[in-house]
Amino acid sequence: MNKQRGLLGVAALIGLWLAVTYFKIIDPFFLPGPVEVFSTLAHLLLSGTLNPDITMTLFRVVASFILSAVIGIPLGLFLGANQKAYDSAEIIIDLFRSTPASAVFPLFLLLFGVDDSSKIAVSVFCISSIITFNTAYGIRNSKKARVEAAKLMGATKSQIFTQILFWEALPQTLVGLRTSISLSLILIILTEMFIGTQFGLGRRIIDYQYTYSIASLYATIILTGVLGYLLNQLFVTFEKKVVHWNGK
Repeated sequence: MNKQRGLLGVAALIGLWLAVTYFKIIDPFFLPGPVEVFSTLAHLLLSGTLNPDITMTLFRVVASFILSAVIGIPLGLFLGANQKAYDSAEIIIDLFRSTPASAVFPLFLLLFGVDDSSKIAVSVFCISSIITFNTAYGIRNSKKARVEAAKLMGATKSQIFTQILFWEALPQTLVGLRTSISLSLILIILTEMFIGTQFGLGRRIIDYQYTYSIASLYATIILTGVLGYLLNQLFVTFEKKVVHWNGK
């Protein structure tokens, strides 16, 4: 039922788009019709024009996501399980989490240059703090009754951590990971636009803007949205399988 409603929403949006272009409410030069845009998208995909851009963008997204998870999950587990460490680092984590990505572009350009390292570093800087915060939050808000029961039964700290706290934190950790993979795509697209690159969907969008290839511009924007949706749905499916017991 939810999927059917979602499809109805997409159909309604396309219908509105058709109406706007048919009655020329917006100049067709700046807003081509959906038929023209989707046919352009099909041509770009079938011809392989966008293949290098899709490959490089996804590579950067996955690389930054994995690095962020490797940093954020252990750090979040440590901070969540240690009250003093969490209190000491809370302000720093919130500061990093609240810093706009655009503010650190110049810094990472100076440190890493204009290659993939700077793009991935910007993404890692922004999303690793989100993963850290969500992981730590999951542990700090775990059910205390289970921990106390385990202590009464003689469980060690390591057993409590690995068998109770880790699994209690897992749902919130996955929320942070799912949020981060979507944000990673956004950040990589932005860095490809403004830092520059030879291949990437962000670079392609800017190129189409400069050359006034409006239909191709809309087609590429739609493609980035579809990729973001697919990444999110892939992670939702994974999350349901991993924590199917959570709240069900």
